[in-house]
Amino acid sequence: MSEIRELFERNHAWAQRIERDDPGFFHRLSRQQAPGFLWIGCSDSRVPSTQIVDIDPGSIFVHRNVSNVVVHTDFNALSSIQFAVDALKVRHIMVVGHYGCGGVGAALRGDRMGLIDNWLRHVADVAATHRERLDESLPFAVRHDRLCELNAIEQAMHVCATNIVRDAWARGQNLRVHAWIYGLSDGHLRDLGLDIAGLDEAEDRYREALANLAVRWAEEEPAD
Repeated sequence: MSEIRELFERNHAWAQRIERDDPGFFHRLSRQQAPGFLWIGCSDSRVPSTQIVDIDPGSIFVHRNVSNVVVHTDFNALSSIQFAVDALKVRHIMVVGHYGCGGVGAALRGDRMGLIDNWLRHVADVAATHRERLDESLPFAVRHDRLCELNAIEQAMHVCATNIVRDAWARGQNLRVHAWIYGLSDGHLRDLGLDIAGLDEAEDRYREALANLAVRWAEEEPAD
């Protein structure tokens, strides 16, 4: 149990440090929750949302699952989105993938791991949609990185397709949907070029994001 006890000790030390540096922080935090952002990310323990952007607790509302998937049968994700949009009035929803995602890699390889295979089928569907962009002549590492990027974009488009977000836009709510990706090897977030502020522009922004990816990928390919 020493590992568990250490977690409590580290928590107490952290709380004392925060209160020392910013007296009254936890009292203010307990009185209201008013984040401007909803972060939909991967469950991977190496991708902690608030630490990545160096922001205080209370600033980001977070939903995480394996491979940052958004599907219309997942009431967990939809409930988080609805609460963030309708109750908290967030201004931005970011779907944040990360390079080296184990779930994305498993889907790309077609690994069989049990129950989770059904969940990763959604990522495999993204790979099937973009099979021409994931040519098997490319090294696996390149295809893996590409699918991590494509998956973040596609899941962001799924967010845009929810009735929750569509209704918010229809009533004129200030809300933007983004697709980002995080680099485990350098700690940097990267904007994947998808920034949607309304249903009428969604398809155009989607095509532009894919076109920009294609240009970057071509530039990154080694010369013959």
